Amino acid sequence: MTSPPGKDETPAASGFLPAQEIEAILSGTHSDPFAVLGVHACGKSYVARCFIPGAATVVAETLSGDEVGALERRHDAGFFEGPVSLRKTQPVRYRARNAGGEWIVVDPYSFGPVLGPMDDYYIREGSHLRLFDKLGAHPIAHDGAEGFHFAVWAPNARRVSVVGGFNDWDGRRHVMRRRADTGIWEIFVPGVPIGSPYKYEILGKDGTLLPLKADPFARRSELRPDTASVTTGEIVQVWEDEAHRRHWDEVDPRRQPISIYEVHASSWQRRDNGDMLSWDELAERLIPYCVDMGFTHIEFLPISEFPYDPSWGYQTTGLYAPTARFGEPEGFARFVNGCHKAGIGVILDWVPAHFPTDEHGLRWFDGTALYEHEDPRQGFHPDWNTAIYNFGREEVAAYLVNNALYWAEKFHVDGLRVDAVASMLYLDYSRQHGEWVPNEYGGNENLEAVRFLQTMNSRLYGIHQGVLTIAEESTSWPKVSHPVHTGGLGFGFKWNMGFMHDTLQYLSREPVHRKFHHNDMTFGLLYAFSENFVLPLSHDEVVHGKGSLIAKMAGDDWQKFANLRAYYAFMWGYPGKKLLFMGQEFAQWREWSEERQLDWNLLEYNLHEGMRRLVRDLNGTYRSKPALHARDCEGEGFEWLIADDRDNSVFAWLRKAPGEKLVAVVTNYTPVYREGYDVPLPVAGRWKEILNTDAEIYGGSGKGNGGAVQAEKKSNGRTMATVTLPPLATLMLEQD
Repeated sequence: MTSPPGKDETPAASGFLPAQEIEAILSGTHSDPFAVLGVHACGKSYVARCFIPGAATVVAETLSGDEVGALERRHDAGFFEGPVSLRKTQPVRYRARNAGGEWIVVDPYSFGPVLGPMDDYYIREGSHLRLFDKLGAHPIAHDGAEGFHFAVWAPNARRVSVVGGFNDWDGRRHVMRRRADTGIWEIFVPGVPIGSPYKYEILGKDGTLLPLKADPFARRSELRPDTASVTTGEIVQVWEDEAHRRHWDEVDPRRQPISIYEVHASSWQRRDNGDMLSWDELAERLIPYCVDMGFTHIEFLPISEFPYDPSWGYQTTGLYAPTARFGEPEGFARFVNGCHKAGIGVILDWVPAHFPTDEHGLRWFDGTALYEHEDPRQGFHPDWNTAIYNFGREEVAAYLVNNALYWAEKFHVDGLRVDAVASMLYLDYSRQHGEWVPNEYGGNENLEAVRFLQTMNSRLYGIHQGVLTIAEESTSWPKVSHPVHTGGLGFGFKWNMGFMHDTLQYLSREPVHRKFHHNDMTFGLLYAFSENFVLPLSHDEVVHGKGSLIAKMAGDDWQKFANLRAYYAFMWGYPGKKLLFMGQEFAQWREWSEERQLDWNLLEYNLHEGMRRLVRDLNGTYRSKPALHARDCEGEGFEWLIADDRDNSVFAWLRKAPGEKLVAVVTNYTPVYREGYDVPLPVAGRWKEILNTDAEIYGGSGKGNGGAVQAEKKSNGRTMATVTLPPLATLMLEQD
């Protein structure tokens, strides 16, 4: 029950709160608890008010423990108020007692705000580049107390509370302060320990209590199937990667060797009992493996928190939290540091295109379509049953831009491969007529997404010069990897999906039919230098019934291996950076599954071990020969030698770089052993056979040219080398 003020006192005169306001506090419907709870002036004196469920008596104290007044219980539910002997408003604590004992509660409502007017200004403008330090949960010392500051954007909510074990998940006890200018709610909660699960309890503007929401800016999450956010300290990591980062800051990545090993962290290898490896265990195994194999970068399928294992991380519910599957966030920081010490970069798959509709996530976050569009023609993705970000809303764009900056700053990641860019760029992506809304000019281009991508790339490259951004973009959208100031999207690189599609289609055909599809292998050179390309043989090519790369090859088992060896060397000699999905380096037969580790036992067999050796040697050759990488993205680095020998399915070209030895790449895509085949070369003299995919150490038949060929000027004035072409093989010849 609620006790009234004294007989001759009004609530204002006594400092006592009217009964209806007390009821609003107890029901969690008060519009501004900070206006009444905590310490407040009452005339020339001060009064303290608190809500402590279960308390029978409450005594107010200063933070140092000096008693300043016993409070009166105004309601049996635990509402107390009364005068306190203070000279100014200041933080206080309460010593609460009941039959079970005594405990201390530091009053969160006696503390002032943490965010300031400049935060409000930049947040409203959409230009705040430190949101990850301001929103979410951060441990701070504030006005003499230590605890966590919580802040969340929910402009249309009637009430937002932070709930967790520290308040028995009671949304009435830590109702947050609303910052009217920005729609951000904040509260400092003293005494919350690191490792505490928490969520936000949100009352929609219509009074509906929403499902508890995870923190959009949470930097740590519970392990699935639990979905709460978790308080965590700031990343503590002694970084030892100055040389690595300085190198990438100073070079032009288009002219550097980049060979990427694409990894799904939970299925690369596992413990003997089938459990996933931790980041530290991955570091012990994966980093030395990639160093030995010669890869320059590891690219992870998304590692931000996600609820459903078969989504592989592409349906993320926690963009700022490394998934709990592999341990605490510091473990990932240690992994990246270890990679950098070994000279390996780390690229993350990043998913700003869409988000899942799990009730604890971003969807309908404050009771309205906040992060997504309300109109399903704009806000719902039919392919993945997910929600699409509203890129035109400044706060949403800032949320995503800050996330890109966060991974680069806090975890030193070297790059982001942006997933599903095509679905972002086109309003009618996977939609029928009438199922999409045209832009302001009547077109199908998503102009808001374009502006967002340009802003993201400009901000990221502007602050972290050595970073790489890579677009998975499968259409002919122009200037994806051109600078923003020239009208481009600003990405560093773009996946060459056309190369992947055409070449795999060619190699799936029986060799006798390949002469009719010769253009599949030559067409790509018509556009090879229109963008800065990465050649991807990614996870998408070895799932969903597509089979593994070795299974795609035509012919019997010997021919399949020979085809794949020839193809890998063809690709490593082709203009563009390289990407290979895990398991394909040793020709895993089975299609990849996220449920199990790779079939490492295959390395006991000569053909599989031979394939692994070839990929290792291809990486070594590619990295050590500037002609193969220094002009990957420029036409001056490529010259056809043989482009039209469709009858023999032979291709040959020259790779070159200023001041460097020339390298010729010659591929025979038939099982016919060809002796005395003439290859035009630009310089007479000896050319070393620096790589031959038919070598016995790779599982081949051992045919070749004895280590070198001789180029001579013929009577017709052309310089030619008479070369032996092994069956289904690629040769690399270097000017000696």
